[in-house]
Amino acid sequence: MHADILFIGGTIRTGDTDAPVHSALAVTDGRISGLGAPAAAARGPRTTVVDLAGGALLPAFGDGHAHPVMGGLGLRGVPVRACASTDEIVAAVRRWADAHPEAEWITGDGFDPWLAPDGRFDARLLDTAVPDRPVVLRTSDHHTAWVNSEALRRAGYTAATPDPAGGEIVRRDGCAEPLGTLREFGALNPVLALVPTPSHEVQVAALREAAARFAAAGVTWVQDAWVEPHHADVWVTAAITGTGLPVRADLCFILEPDGWRERIARFAADRARTESAAPGVLTARSVKFFADGVVESGTAALLEPYTDCPHSHGIATWTSAELAEAVTAVDALGFRPHIHAIGDGGVRAALDAVEAATAANGPRDRRAVVAHAELIDPADLPRFAELGVIANLQPLWAQCDPLMTELILPRIGPERGRRQYQIASLVASGARLSFGSDWPVTAHEPLRGIATAVTRQTPEGTPEGGWLPEERIDITTALAAYSAGCAHQAFEEKEWGLLRPGMRADLVHLAADPAGVPPADLARLPVLGTWLAGRRTHDGGTPDHAFAARR
Repeated sequence: MHADILFIGGTIRTGDTDAPVHSALAVTDGRISGLGAPAAAARGPRTTVVDLAGGALLPAFGDGHAHPVMGGLGLRGVPVRACASTDEIVAAVRRWADAHPEAEWITGDGFDPWLAPDGRFDARLLDTAVPDRPVVLRTSDHHTAWVNSEALRRAGYTAATPDPAGGEIVRRDGCAEPLGTLREFGALNPVLALVPTPSHEVQVAALREAAARFAAAGVTWVQDAWVEPHHADVWVTAAITGTGLPVRADLCFILEPDGWRERIARFAADRARTESAAPGVLTARSVKFFADGVVESGTAALLEPYTDCPHSHGIATWTSAELAEAVTAVDALGFRPHIHAIGDGGVRAALDAVEAATAANGPRDRRAVVAHAELIDPADLPRFAELGVIANLQPLWAQCDPLMTELILPRIGPERGRRQYQIASLVASGARLSFGSDWPVTAHEPLRGIATAVTRQTPEGTPEGGWLPEERIDITTALAAYSAGCAHQAFEEKEWGLLRPGMRADLVHLAADPAGVPPADLARLPVLGTWLAGRRTHDGGTPDHAFAARR
C-alpha cells in the first residue's frame, strides 16, 4: 500500500528509546505506517512528499495545563501584556476606552504583577484614565486584579467590607479603604460576576484563535484546566462546525468550595454530552481544584509563615478535610483530579487528598495531576511517585526573572527559594512528569519552556550556568515531558506522544534537530509544520535554511 504522506530529508526523532532516529516516516489514513526504509518504499504516485530540508520531525507537543477560551478572550481586551510600567498601562486603558465608547466594562489581562511596589495597584491611577466606567485588569497569574473606583463601587466594596473567604481586598496604608488591588478568587469573583459574559459566538471565535496559536507552536492536544459549564458548549461548537479545530482537548470542570456537592451532580451528564457531540476530538474527564493561590501575592498556602508576613501562611482555598472529601467524590465518579497547588502547604494538601481518594475508592490507574508544584517540602517529593500523581509543571517559570527577585524571593526567603521548581529532583524520584504553559499566564510555545527547563536561564541568558542549575534537565527529558508526558496525562499514550507504526500521525516539523541546537537557541527554533492525525494544521512556510548556519 502506498503512503499518503512521506517525510524525508531530515532527522525523524521518534522519542522512542528503542529506535530513536530514522531518515523517513510514512503516514497512511492518519496513522504512522512506516519508519526508515519501509517508509521510503511506500512512496507512490499520489504520495505527498514533505522535504524536511535538514530539519527534524518529532512527536507533536501537548499542553498539560492551559486556558484556551480564557486566553482567546483575553486577546480582545486592553492590550496590557507588553506594558512595562503602570503609566503605560494607564495610557493603554485610556486609548482603548476612547476607541470603545460602547463598552460598559473595560477589561484586560496579562500585565506583570511586580510593576507596582509589593504588587499593590492603586484605583486612583486608573480613575485618571476612566472615572465613569468600571475597569478590571488582571495580572499575568490571574490571581490578582487591579480595578478602578467605579468597579469597587459596583461590587459594593467599601472600608466596611470584610475580606471574603478565599480572598483579600488590599487596603490603603493606615486605613480600611480599598486600594484597588484584589487578590484571589474570593475577592475577584464578586467583581468578575458583574462583567457581561461575551456571546457564545464571540467565545467560539476566541477559542478558534487560541487553537490556531497552539497549532502554530506544534501543539495538537491541550488540557483546558478551567472549564465553566458554558465553556463545554463553546468547545463543542468549535469542534463540530466549520473546519473543526486544529487541536484535541480534555476539558477540566472547575469545582469551587461553595456548593460543590450540588455542582458535581451534573458533571457526569456534561461529560457524556461533550464526548458524544465531538467523539475523538473532545474528552471531559478531569475536575479542577484550587488548593491555594500564588506566592507573589502572598496567597499560596505555606507550611511555615511568609518571611515578609510572619502572621500569614497564605490562603488555603479549601480546608484539607473538605478538599480530600471533594477529591474522593469526583474520583469515585471516574474523573481525574487536577489540583492547582503552588505552596508547600497546598502541595501537601493536594497529595493528602489523592491519598484519601485512593484509600476510599481503592487502587486504580487514576493519574491524578498536581499542577505547578512550585514549592515542595522534602518529605512530600517522593509521594508523587508513590501515589502515581503526575507533576504537571510550567518550565517557563523556572527562571530568576523580576517576578522571582521582586516578589517571590522576598516573601519566602532563601531556604525555600532554593526549593522551587524541582524538575530534575522529581524526575530522579520516579515521578511522572508533564509540561504545560498555563497560557495566557505565560507563553504557550513549548520550545520556550523547553529552553528554560534545559538552561534555567532567562531569555537574556542569566544567570550564567543557570538558576538552581542542579534542577536542569536534558533536552530528551524536556521534549518527552511536552509530548509523551502529556499523552500519558491524557490516557492516550498508545495513540500519540511517540512516533511508532500504528500511532496517530501527530507530528511537528522543526527547522533543526533540537538535540543539536545550542540550548540558548531552542526558544527561537522555528516550527515549520504541524499535523494532527496526518492533517496539516500549521504551515510555517519556506524552511529557514539559515537557522543551521547561524548555529
